[in-house]
Amino acid sequence: MPEMLQVIPVQAPVQNAPFPLVDTILEAIEATGQSLQDGDVLAVSSKYVAISEDRIITLSDIKPGPKAEALAERYNMDATMAQLVVDEADHIFGGIPMGYLLTWRSGIIAPNAGIDRSNIPNGLAVLLPKDPYASANDLRAALYERLGVQLGIILTDSWLVPGRYGTTGVALACAGFEPVQDERGKADLFGNPMTVTQRGMADSLSVCAQTVMGERDEATPLAIVRGASIIMTDRTLSVEDVAIPWEMCLYVESLTLGLLPDGAPRESMTAKLGKRDKTV
Repeated sequence: MPEMLQVIPVQAPVQNAPFPLVDTILEAIEATGQSLQDGDVLAVSSKYVAISEDRIITLSDIKPGPKAEALAERYNMDATMAQLVVDEADHIFGGIPMGYLLTWRSGIIAPNAGIDRSNIPNGLAVLLPKDPYASANDLRAALYERLGVQLGIILTDSWLVPGRYGTTGVALACAGFEPVQDERGKADLFGNPMTVTQRGMADSLSVCAQTVMGERDEATPLAIVRGASIIMTDRTLSVEDVAIPWEMCLYVESLTLGLLPDGAPRESMTAKLGKRDKTV
């Protein structure tokens, strides 16, 4: 029987400039009357980590280049934001004329390379941590040095699931536990061997954490996940432990090379909606 899973929200001070992350986390946990225990997973907002690392951009300092200007015109977006996406994305797939580019960044397919302009003063934007897995590993090591407890760490973010309304949690990076549990070769309820199933533990726990952390003005950038059935590890994790190459992604290949000719749209839905609005 699995253990009972607990997800404990931890409020912390709102930040809009670099700050000491470890001290702030420990003070916030103490203020809630909680303490970290062996086997806990500490979920931390990737944006909170990014702010601590001074990944804050003043938009007026950005000068768009020709590529950004072309993207901005094609997809009806701010050229400054387009330039940031060009600078930050590992790959740009395309976009929609609502000001969004679909990108690959740090092993995640996400809009606008994860660049965030919410919950930060006007005129600023927050980039993702430069090396999310290094940030997660460093945070785990620092907390072990201070507390002597074996923890898992998740840098959690929110993303859009293809074909669904609403955002959900995703692990931008993790440390201290195996992010994927391989069930291949094990028996199912009827004794049949599992052939493809690999459980995304880091992403699943990120979803749990996001349910208590919120997206708006909750000021809850931390959550303690306790009782998760995880496999702790001291090995240094990287994006290769969780992300397949985007060229091998079911969604990407199906909607590019694998697109059926008779299923290819002749016009984007946003264009259709725009025409409908003009006739109303």
